[in-house]
Amino acid sequence: MNTGRSVSLTNSATPQWLGEISEEAGGMLAGRSLRKEGNEAGIGVADTGERDKLLLEHLPIVRYIARRIHERLPQHVDLEDLVSAGIVGLIDAFSKFDHTKKVQFKSYAQFRVRGAILDSLRTLDWSPRELRRKGRAVEEAIRAVTQRISRAPSEQEIATELKLSLAEYQQLLGDLKGLEIGSLHMERSEDSGDEELAYIPGSPEEDPLFRCLKGEMKQRLADAIDTLPEKERMVLTLYYYEELTMKEIGLTLGVVESRVSQIHSSAVLRLRSALATPGATGVSKEAEGRRRT
Repeated sequence: MNTGRSVSLTNSATPQWLGEISEEAGGMLAGRSLRKEGNEAGIGVADTGERDKLLLEHLPIVRYIARRIHERLPQHVDLEDLVSAGIVGLIDAFSKFDHTKKVQFKSYAQFRVRGAILDSLRTLDWSPRELRRKGRAVEEAIRAVTQRISRAPSEQEIATELKLSLAEYQQLLGDLKGLEIGSLHMERSEDSGDEELAYIPGSPEEDPLFRCLKGEMKQRLADAIDTLPEKERMVLTLYYYEELTMKEIGLTLGVVESRVSQIHSSAVLRLRSALATPGATGVSKEAEGRRRT
């Protein structure tokens, strides 16, 4: 399996999750939500038939994206709130989609849905300030140890820098799950539809995650991913590229789901730390060979 630098947020193939939502359940949800959200979005009555048909076809995608984001959030965040935000994004995609562009509506809708859900989370400010402070402390510790030893530090070394035991640090990583959501997501303006169309994913390398990563920035992210411990790179690949759930990744790697969440948080915090420090990702081949899990 490829565990290199091709990490993508989406996969254009139709996954098995389409069978998770029955026609009856999908219709009930759509009947309530689409009419309400459509009216709020200002879509005219003449558009209703075409809109509802297209939106019903893509409703499972909304729930799928919402579920994948939700599994990385604290339990108090309501899945249905994310679904509602995603439906708003789906309707927004319908109203702004340009059929003259050589882009499939499904791809454009996925981008809009994910963006709407992430935007709603920012608006809710669901993460406590103390938790964000701890997240920044972890990033600073990673930067400090990396600069001191010129390689990717192990979890034990980061824990020592934070004056925590390994168990305490891993518990902190579990508490921080979800904090990284949207951290590499490019902020978008309300009128940026045409620009966004140019970055709709057709392959892993064209994923929206990379829309802000041009030139040096893209190379820095690639370098940062290369320096991650092997298990962290594998988790990113399985989650973003292969689109496995945290539970499925746990079964693949032989660890519990909570440990997968910790590894994922660790990987993203390392990437954030590296991207925040110019030149911090550069390590020698000798040092790279000494990466620890």
